[in-house]
Amino acid sequence: MIEAERASLSDSLWTATAVPGPRFGPLSSDLRADVAIVGAGFTGLSAALHLAESGARVVVIDAHQPGWGASGRNGGQVNPGLKDGPAALRARFGDETASRMIAMSGGAAGLVFDLIDRHAIACDAVRNGWLRAGVTQAQADDLHALAREWEGEGGGVDPLDADAMARATGTDDYAGGVIDRRGGTLHPLNYALGLARAATRAGAAIHGDTPAMGLSRQGGGWRVTTATGTLTADKVILATNAYSGPLHRDLSRSVVPVCSVQVATAPLSPNVAASILPAGAHVSDARRLLLYFRKDAAGRFIMGGRGSFREGPTLAQQARLRAVSERLFPQLRGTAWEHAWGGLVAVTPDHMPHLHELAPGLLAGLGYNGRGIAMATAMGREMALWSLGRAAADLSFPVTSVRPLPFAFARGAAVEFEILRLRLLDRFNL
Repeated sequence: MIEAERASLSDSLWTATAVPGPRFGPLSSDLRADVAIVGAGFTGLSAALHLAESGARVVVIDAHQPGWGASGRNGGQVNPGLKDGPAALRARFGDETASRMIAMSGGAAGLVFDLIDRHAIACDAVRNGWLRAGVTQAQADDLHALAREWEGEGGGVDPLDADAMARATGTDDYAGGVIDRRGGTLHPLNYALGLARAATRAGAAIHGDTPAMGLSRQGGGWRVTTATGTLTADKVILATNAYSGPLHRDLSRSVVPVCSVQVATAPLSPNVAASILPAGAHVSDARRLLLYFRKDAAGRFIMGGRGSFREGPTLAQQARLRAVSERLFPQLRGTAWEHAWGGLVAVTPDHMPHLHELAPGLLAGLGYNGRGIAMATAMGREMALWSLGRAAADLSFPVTSVRPLPFAFARGAAVEFEILRLRLLDRFNL
């Protein structure tokens, strides 16, 4: 559906500034493992690390290199929670299941920062809070209600009026919002590479440049076939998210891959940097086509938003992101924009992550809807627990059957139409 290395998506700030590290060579023999993991993004690497620390024999394969996909291309925002707040989760799932989901998702950012500290991962991690900004007063009121819900779930989310939001962001464009003090930012590719190094130190084997070409039952377990070797295991974790492809067609057709793009300036001068997000928090707003922005460790300004499956519209969207940045922060005018890139986000119809037991011993986790750093890390830990024998009913997230979307072949055209519709609604605050 999209060529992830095309020019409009390849000039990543994170690739340009990543810590040099070893390249993970391809699988070149037939291996046996307790658990095979397909996909070396946050989900697969977190699962591998937790499994290896528990003494399991685990092998990870990836079609490219660790962090190549969305894990190394996202905005680097560590956002806790789910799209639905605690009250909506309890109404939908019941108290017992929802309580586990709320605890898991609310603590997901903490898990990320704990792993970074424990494994000394150098990824510019800071925990200065996540600003959720309402463009209209109604949106601000909804966010304030969400803050009240979290008061009964451990807190950490505080309401902000328009003046407080202006002080926190450096722009008076927002009617109000909240700060989620559990959130933070990091260098996402360095975080992924750090998880990979930690997993290998713990005993996991990781093989890059090894696309999985086939998946079949092998006795009581599974066999994963590649061009250069085979991998047999008692259990398999599919951690391929928006890049699932043909390995399991129902899985790949259960999500809508959406292109998310970012642009970044050169490092700002100290006085300009101090005038934008002065306390170092990051922002996502409540537009239907949301904007998300932050500064990195070197003082660059980064703005992100929804992209397209086609080259021309993606380039136009990156130009819009630069323009809206300079409207929100006129002091950016004249600053050089040095990078523009993007990747695929897996969106689900209910905007919730999904855990699917596709067959006995075969588990998939995907659909983080733009919250992949925190939730994918936490989901990887849950999948590791399942691999070690925890019953699906006892996991912190419900395990469901996979449901392919109807008319999956037309997803690209549908997404393009939806982007246009939402852009018009945002323009007129409808």
